[in-house]
Amino acid sequence: MDSTALMDSYGRKLLEELQDSARLSVAELGRRVGLSPTAIAERMKQMEEIGILRAYTIEIDREALGLEVLAFIRMSCNGQQYHRLLDYVQTLEEVRECHHLTGGDDLLLKVTTTSMGDLEALIEALLPYGTPITSLVLSTPVERRKFAVNGKLTTVTKKKPLLRR
Repeated sequence: MDSTALMDSYGRKLLEELQDSARLSVAELGRRVGLSPTAIAERMKQMEEIGILRAYTIEIDREALGLEVLAFIRMSCNGQQYHRLLDYVQTLEEVRECHHLTGGDDLLLKVTTTSMGDLEALIEALLPYGTPITSLVLSTPVERRKFAVNGKLTTVTKKKPLLRR
């Protein structure tokens, strides 16, 4: 099935509801979206098959697990080390996300550790692969924002920038 057919007003409403709570029952989703539970279940199955829905997850407070330190590490490396670095970061539990970048850096790693000492050890472990540049996260004013399911991001065109004086 074509993804555009699934992204009608019902599909968009379904995705909005799932982003608010992926634990809702099919019956409750049907009530909120305005379709029968059978239709909702079929639509979700189709969205899974074509890759619109990839997972139903939970969000865990990292600090509750003792992961006090959140940091971003930008990595630059030469071409010979690049694939070795990619293989290595996939083995590290501390690496929560890894993004390939354009520009002067090759990878951006989002990492969590239990302490500054553990972060220092992680940085030292990355040194053989290239040059790490680390930024500690002090706070997170915007975290895991929902996707605009209509496919349009219009905030910037609607709002004038806030200028501080």
